[in-house]
Amino acid sequence: MLDEHRSGRLTAWGNALLAGFAAPDDAAHHITGRDAVHRVTGLPGEAGPVGLTLALGRLRALGATGLRLALPVPGHLLGLSGPPEFNARALEAGEAVVATGAALGLVPEVSEAGPEGDVHVEVLWHCLPVRDAPPADVPSLSEAERELAEALRDATEVLTRLDVAGSGPVAQAALEAYRARAERGREVLAPGYPPRAARVLELAQRVGALIAIAREPGDAEGREHGGAVSASEIAARAAALLPVERTARRAQVAAYNAMVEERERKGH
Repeated sequence: MLDEHRSGRLTAWGNALLAGFAAPDDAAHHITGRDAVHRVTGLPGEAGPVGLTLALGRLRALGATGLRLALPVPGHLLGLSGPPEFNARALEAGEAVVATGAALGLVPEVSEAGPEGDVHVEVLWHCLPVRDAPPADVPSLSEAERELAEALRDATEVLTRLDVAGSGPVAQAALEAYRARAERGREVLAPGYPPRAARVLELAQRVGALIAIAREPGDAEGREHGGAVSASEIAARAAALLPVERTARRAQVAAYNAMVEERERKGH
């Protein structure tokens, strides 16, 4: 979770556009990010793939009032509501976006081409029908913030034992990459989001970064980031970190979905 999910960018900036906080071209620019191009296929009323600006306009015309993020993993269909076909595709990608009010969902398919250092990335979003039902296991923003704080306390002993922050060049490089990303953009969501959502997302991403580092096998010389040296200790470490990772994913989803939740509470 060191990098922002593409579905997160689509959710955040799509919501900013639908709520009138961002212009279409600006939203499309931020969603695309460093990728070469994003297109959407399978949209009702469109014969083939279309660009993001047209796709977002089409979703609004089809009744979309907001976008919600889903970050499913095997055994935890976080943010999904079915049907099975959409859930399976979202689970394979590890992420998806569900359009509230339109009964449609989008799943990214990423393709890369070109030599190392000059990779050309294209993203094709597959638009599919979704079930109009509450998404699975998504907490409120306040619940997510509380759960994340509790998970951090529970994990403190584990992460301290691993000595994550000071063990080897790979761990140091990973932490520096996270810090650089955090400094690049303090606007971690998009215009219109409540400050609390940005705070929860930043904390969830920081927790995700530490978990990712703790799970790394080690550096080129075989040194581990943490203190686990046997298979049983490695398994115990993974088991201890699993609920923290689950909580961090739930918090990310709550943060990205906060604008939709707030607008629904106000009756917009």
